[in-house]
Amino acid sequence: MTFINSQQQPQLAITDRATQYGDGCFTTIGVKQGKLLLWPFHLERLQTTLKRLGITEPDWEQVFLKANQLAQSFTERGGVKILISRGSGGRGYSPVGCCDTQVIFSSFSWPVHYQQWQQEGITLGVCQQHIGYSPMLAGMKHLNRLEQVLLKQEVEQNQWLDAVVLNTNQHVVETTASNLFWRKGNVVYTPDLSGSGVEGVMRRHIIELLSTLPYSLEFGDYSLADLLCADEVFITNALMELVPVNTISTTHFQEQLLLDVLQKRLYTC
Repeated sequence: MTFINSQQQPQLAITDRATQYGDGCFTTIGVKQGKLLLWPFHLERLQTTLKRLGITEPDWEQVFLKANQLAQSFTERGGVKILISRGSGGRGYSPVGCCDTQVIFSSFSWPVHYQQWQQEGITLGVCQQHIGYSPMLAGMKHLNRLEQVLLKQEVEQNQWLDAVVLNTNQHVVETTASNLFWRKGNVVYTPDLSGSGVEGVMRRHIIELLSTLPYSLEFGDYSLADLLCADEVFITNALMELVPVNTISTTHFQEQLLLDVLQKRLYTC
């Protein structure tokens, strides 16, 4: 097992399975005033993903200490990324005999435009490209992100800030970089991610917060038409936190009643 700080040691073996096959996972953690936000959720997702992939787990206490050390360099907002690779070894696709887990740490400035998004909301497009239905990989933040790369190209070509993404079954999944929630009356909806998409840590946090509020939450396979019938839409991830959606294509949303409640409770419980 090897720990690497990418700012101090920006090299990785060309034989590493992260570069050869995308064989690993990562998480991106928001930092506020030197504190790693939602660390228990990040840790649990990393642990679950490594077990699903059959990758030898690192010393989690040391992972936390090194990530926390990077976090403490931020007096206000920032981010820490942890990338875990199976390491070098194996023959072809086979990981047999490969247990040289690599843990790579990096830190970065918080994207300042997220503050404007939080305050003013954003407009989303709708991607014409669809992500695959893949239960073997669904939920994980693994290193195979080519679908997201292609989707991001489409977003940039259309000059959108982000866009709604459907899977090949025509079900709403997420945006290119966040999870989706929407409200219709007292019912909140979010896509079932058992076949496609990433189970974000902020998504999980919001799900837990909703359990304390007078709203019912439903998971399911929803069409774009279902989403466009909402009273209120917002997106989430660990860095942007909660961002209201003003418009999807030509459909406008005026309310953010639930969002206002969630924002006040975000890190208070």
